[in-house]
Amino acid sequence: MTTRLLGRWARLLATRCPIGASSAAAHLSPRLAPEESARVQSLGLQLHSQWRAMCEGHSLIKEDDKDLSVKQTELEQLVGKAGSPEDVLQLWADRGGGANQAAIGIIRLTKLSVEKGGLDCKDLLHDHRLLDMLSKVSSEVATVWNGNLVSLLRSLSQLGVAPGAVVMHTLQTEALWRVRRFTYRQLAFLADWASSRPGSQEQELQNNVLKQLELRWTELADARTASVLMARAGHLSPSLMDKLEDKALELAEKFNAEDIRRVALSLASQGRRSVPLLRALSYHLQQKPSTELNTPLLLDVAFACGKLNFKQTQVFQRIAAELLPRKAELSSSDVMRCAKSFAYLKWLHLPLFECFTEHYLENSQKYSTMQVCSLLLSLARLNFQPSKAEEFYGKVHEALEGTVKDLEPYLQTDLVWSLCILQQAKPQYLQSVLDPIFHRKLTGGNPSRTENYRLKLLHIAATAQLENLCPSEASAVLSRPVSALTQESRSTPLQTSLKEALQSLTESSGGTCRAGVNTIYGWTLDGELVVDSDNKPMDLLAIEAPHLCVGGGGSPLPQGARRVAFLAGEFPNYNSRSKDLLGRFAMQRRHMQLAGFLTVEVPYFEWQELKSDWQRVAYLKDKLGKAVAEEMAK
Repeated sequence: MTTRLLGRWARLLATRCPIGASSAAAHLSPRLAPEESARVQSLGLQLHSQWRAMCEGHSLIKEDDKDLSVKQTELEQLVGKAGSPEDVLQLWADRGGGANQAAIGIIRLTKLSVEKGGLDCKDLLHDHRLLDMLSKVSSEVATVWNGNLVSLLRSLSQLGVAPGAVVMHTLQTEALWRVRRFTYRQLAFLADWASSRPGSQEQELQNNVLKQLELRWTELADARTASVLMARAGHLSPSLMDKLEDKALELAEKFNAEDIRRVALSLASQGRRSVPLLRALSYHLQQKPSTELNTPLLLDVAFACGKLNFKQTQVFQRIAAELLPRKAELSSSDVMRCAKSFAYLKWLHLPLFECFTEHYLENSQKYSTMQVCSLLLSLARLNFQPSKAEEFYGKVHEALEGTVKDLEPYLQTDLVWSLCILQQAKPQYLQSVLDPIFHRKLTGGNPSRTENYRLKLLHIAATAQLENLCPSEASAVLSRPVSALTQESRSTPLQTSLKEALQSLTESSGGTCRAGVNTIYGWTLDGELVVDSDNKPMDLLAIEAPHLCVGGGGSPLPQGARRVAFLAGEFPNYNSRSKDLLGRFAMQRRHMQLAGFLTVEVPYFEWQELKSDWQRVAYLKDKLGKAVAEEMAK
């Protein structure tokens, strides 16, 4: 009793005055047993060293980790060297052991079984030696170490142990009791395991783990754990994901290429457009060597950028530079995915897309019909024409022959519309979608989607009529009135200021100018004029207007007069960092020209430089004069 009391007094003295702890222990040592004296003295020295470490700014965690290192037992060493599940089971049968050693054996057994394809899992679950190991774990679960407990849950799931088994229930209950004692990394892997399990007990464990992860998020210091947690558990708790984004931004410098891919995909899957984090990931991705940037990783990054509409030119250029030398390694799926991602971003890299078309020419037999359609939709969005267009489209038409009518109605409409943009539509394609029976398949569902495809059908019909491919089928579609949904679209600032400038140009004369004109072709003109041979506006109301469903007079267009269509070029109408129109708006310009209009384009990058009304009016006069001069020069 005296020994214990003096020992406690020595600890207290060491806490209050560490420097004198060793001397106090020395004075007490003659009255204590030799082993007790040594223990008290070593305790004082240990506390003194810890006090000095704190004063010198050293962390005690690393010292504790060294002290806690435990040597493996002979059985654990033999299990680690086992080469097959049978070896592990035989070692357990020969030597036995505690619950923690049984857990280590099951984890090793599962790993070996998975490496061999999991062919022996069903037989293993009925082996009496494995059942004995599971029984040992269940009966002495309190002695299983934390790391082994988490790994054991994952291993048993891989072996195919039923979720309602006794051992699973025991392990989950023990994990629930220990949830506050797990390290952050163990909590992360436990959350990953529980998120894929549908049971009520797993749900309870998951909720408790997520709560601990959210409360202890500042403990997260491992880049890989942060990326795994965002990918596997971030979608389960938005508040946790907010904290993980902050932590990922802090750890972005430590991410390897795979971590960057994992974080980018997790943001894309959840639709979280965290611009600071995306910029940090982009910067650090550019610093990675080419050896770390494999093809699937590059495609996943491109997909994430496209999904989140995040445009970073340097990243796209790096992706393009890495993919160009790998043309021979790319599969048809890789080409389709990358082209689709860049099309979403409206980013046209001419050498890369030329590479994609060459890849199709060399491997056209490996492309499915769906992949061909996806590639065409991407090319049409960017309005890209390959250098070997005749050969390329020849193989495309050969692949599509006899399969277009079998496509899903919406995809078939998108495909034919894209071929119209690329000026590759054939009469048989157009006839299949202009059939009134086909139109019924596009009705119902979301009204905005229905309206969008209604406009695409009008564009297809306009191509059929204006390019004289099948005008008889197109006339029935173009004769229908334009939907009110299209007419009530809101005006942009560019359209509003253009309308005011046109009114000033025509000196507010009634009937000489139209704005927001909805044509039968599905296109809206931002402004319309009819000018005489001297470029002076004329009265529109008295002149016939075949491009309108209703309106217009009965007089034909006078000799020498010209119809002029003003088209506002908004920022979204162009390719990224380019002055080239997207395919949709290039087709609008072509249709209006075929309908007899002189087109005057008013791009946003020129219009925003004009600060006053008189500058805008002078600009329109100049553009109108140039359009007339170009027409006369033809």
